Amino acid sequence: MQWKHKAAALAAAWLVACGSALAAPSRATGPQQPTADAREMAQWVQRTHDAGGRPYVIVDKKAAMLFVHAASGKLLATTPVLLGAAQGDDSAPGVGDRAQSGTLRFEERTTPAGRFVTQPGTNIEGERVVWIDYDAALALHRLRPGRAHNIRAARLAHSQPQERRVSLGCVVVPVKFYLGVVEPLLGSRPGVVYVLPETHPLHERMQDL
Repeated sequence: MQWKHKAAALAAAWLVACGSALAAPSRATGPQQPTADAREMAQWVQRTHDAGGRPYVIVDKKAAMLFVHAASGKLLATTPVLLGAAQGDDSAPGVGDRAQSGTLRFEERTTPAGRFVTQPGTNIEGERVVWIDYDAALALHRLRPGRAHNIRAARLAHSQPQERRVSLGCVVVPVKFYLGVVEPLLGSRPGVVYVLPETHPLHERMQDL
């Protein structure tokens, strides 16, 4: 996976939901101990000033956890997340178009690893999201209402990371967490998201940054 440094465009249209559900109570009301990989990534960001004075988010796919940092590097909040159902660190070519048409194969439902500059936007229903990579239809968004909301809410609350691998690829957080943490921090300005790899060692990917 080539680490990306791409500004996602503001958009008024969005793909079919990456994960559907109503809010599940967030078990992460404050910062929790980061994973070893997330801690290493945060230390690297602070040492190199890679986030450029912007707030940043680290997504540890192995743990299916998200860690939100202020521009100063302070860990602000953490939460379990739903991630792509398929393991992998790359986006398949044309995945954004196929997501919109509802023709994604299971193996294409990955959450790609990389460095992404975020941009706030809206989906086709007017709901606010944070675009991670617009071309790949990759967004950070809250759990959404839908027919599978009870199933998705239960998966998000599950203690085992593999049970939280259920989305089309998007990074999905509880509604309260999105409104209380993500929206105030990234809802009106760019930030940086670091999605950690799961099929390669972290240090190999960091060399490409």
